[in-house]
Amino acid sequence: MLAANGGTPVRTKPWAPEFISSEEFDELEKEYVLRVLDKKRVFRFYHDQLADSETKQLEDLYKQRTNVKHALAVNSGTSALVSAIVGAGIGPGDEVIIPAYTYIATAAAVLIARAVPVIVEVDDSLTMDPNAFEAAITEHTKAVIPVHMKGIPCDMDKILEISKKHDLIVIEDVAQANGGFYKEKPLGSMGDAGCFSFQQYKVVTAGEGGLVTTNDDVIYTRASIYHDSALSYWGTKLFENVESFPGENYRMSELNGALALAQSQKLDTIISKLREVKKTIVAGIKDIPNIQLQRVPDPEGDVSYSLIFYLSNTEEAKTFADLLNSEGIPNGTIYNNGIADRHIYVNWDYVLDKRGASEKGNPWTCESYKGNVQYSKDMCPNTLDLLARSISISLHQNLTQEDCKDAIEAIRKVAKHMSERMEIHQ
Repeated sequence: MLAANGGTPVRTKPWAPEFISSEEFDELEKEYVLRVLDKKRVFRFYHDQLADSETKQLEDLYKQRTNVKHALAVNSGTSALVSAIVGAGIGPGDEVIIPAYTYIATAAAVLIARAVPVIVEVDDSLTMDPNAFEAAITEHTKAVIPVHMKGIPCDMDKILEISKKHDLIVIEDVAQANGGFYKEKPLGSMGDAGCFSFQQYKVVTAGEGGLVTTNDDVIYTRASIYHDSALSYWGTKLFENVESFPGENYRMSELNGALALAQSQKLDTIISKLREVKKTIVAGIKDIPNIQLQRVPDPEGDVSYSLIFYLSNTEEAKTFADLLNSEGIPNGTIYNNGIADRHIYVNWDYVLDKRGASEKGNPWTCESYKGNVQYSKDMCPNTLDLLARSISISLHQNLTQEDCKDAIEAIRKVAKHMSERMEIHQ
């Protein structure tokens, strides 16, 4: 009998911890942070110690991990996106295509660069639909930002093919998929630039922080200048063929660099455990007839911290979610989760209203923009349908085989009840 009907729940113990990253804090993080304090140097560009910088070591680690020529550490994932966008020469008058399901920072970064975001559908991978991407290209389109959402790699073959065909810049948003791959290529290495985040909800954390990866000398130099317009004063050598211009202060501190460096050394171990957890649960539920597992363009490259599957309609998803919660497996339908989720375009109020930081600085009304992009809350019906029908379960590297068995048993128990109920009503 279902727990919701008075039966015994499958599980009464707590589920996974909320954070993946900070659960891994141990002596290594303490050692690296204390090393900064012992050096009494928390500013990265201090005098002649540039090679000894924790932040520089973090950049070197990601250059090696992603096999790219350049890496630039910044103070947030949003700063990484803005620096990459400006670095690529994108600005007023340009359109940048983004998915309807991503954190609002993806859209905000485009607007901060004074470009215009164009929102397109996701497909059943919950990442950008390549067909919707191509259909949205106009004469004003300058770039695309595919987002590897919830650890799932985008269909990069198609996105790169379309981008090459239309001569578009590709900036990968890897904020939610650090350590993932697509066909053995590291995420963040395939586009013209890749952008990472070290915020606490991410797989590794520095509290706040971000990083840009690129093989392009000009993008790297421009991104570096924009992340610190006083960069030349610190004795940093950049490419001489790029003129300086006004920028921001997006510098990463040595404390953030040290924490991210320690955390990033654990990334492969964390992801290996996550993948085993997800593979175990997927193997135990993949034969259930009335659920559809999220499609993953490259399952081997999945970071694997979320398990998502779809029901046939919104009402079934709501019922399934409630019953599964009663069985002791926390979950939610992504679209109907009781909060204004800023990962869904319908909740991007200032974007839908075309509201800039000021009227004169509005990217949609500036003289440079000749396009006419339109927004509405019902503009991406396929995205809303998928999110409304989806069940999302957070996974964690500390889940045991017993935990996985509980998840499998609870999902199968609820699915069986739902199937029997459907047969009765037929």
